[in-house]
Amino acid sequence: MKKSVINYALLLAAVMVVAFAVWGPEKITVYKDRTVLNSIHTQTTEMEEEGYRYQLSSGERLYILSRCLNSQTLPESEQNALTRTEEEMEYQESDGTYAFVINRQGPSGREITDEEIYSTCNQMLEEMKSRGILPDTLREVTSGGYDAVLYSAIDVLEPRNNVSVWKVSLSTNQKNADKSNRLIDAYVDADTGKLYEFYARTQLSWEEIDPDEIINSWGDYMGLGDAEEYETDNPLLETTPYYKKYVFKGNGEERTIVTIGFYEGINELFLKISR
Repeated sequence: MKKSVINYALLLAAVMVVAFAVWGPEKITVYKDRTVLNSIHTQTTEMEEEGYRYQLSSGERLYILSRCLNSQTLPESEQNALTRTEEEMEYQESDGTYAFVINRQGPSGREITDEEIYSTCNQMLEEMKSRGILPDTLREVTSGGYDAVLYSAIDVLEPRNNVSVWKVSLSTNQKNADKSNRLIDAYVDADTGKLYEFYARTQLSWEEIDPDEIINSWGDYMGLGDAEEYETDNPLLETTPYYKKYVFKGNGEERTIVTIGFYEGINELFLKISR
């Protein structure tokens, strides 16, 4: 009798194991589905867009923009465009690992908007005047007299390394417009509002301009630290004899050359960045 009970218990256990093996996984799946379906669940994940939040230093942003500007051919100013020679064009390098493209999506929620760019630019012009970088006679920019286009400067191999900049230019729609004491072109950081590069008509002569003072003030304004004088034996780098070059060193072999220069005749002071 006792042996029969044991055999019955073993048989019942075997049947239960077989039954669970057949129907168990399906029942467990149905139960899990019920806990997931028709309800909202949140989970913190690291999205691809988080790359935008990667913080670049001032020197890194300057370096990336300079490489991108050197990867494409845009005239730095109308004077430079008119005087550029074929020999000089040969010295311009095209680097496929950096791209400078129009941002057709427009500003994100963290960038200066179309409506804000002119007032931001004027605020920065005032700060640069107070620092002695630009002359006090320079007039304000206005939405009616200027055009603003948003660009993205991108390290193609490391896309998270990117800088958004507004290019603010005196509008070409106004014929015979008075350009004296006006900003002609400028690249403005779309996040910070800082002016990386500018071309401005002034009443000054080259003899009245102190490039060392300007570069020191601009370096402090940009948070770049000290610059060193940069000597070059390439006579085709500039189309004016009135200029002085400096270099800001970054991490490793990174360096950005900044030129303070002046076009005589039109009295155009410029600060431009290049590799």
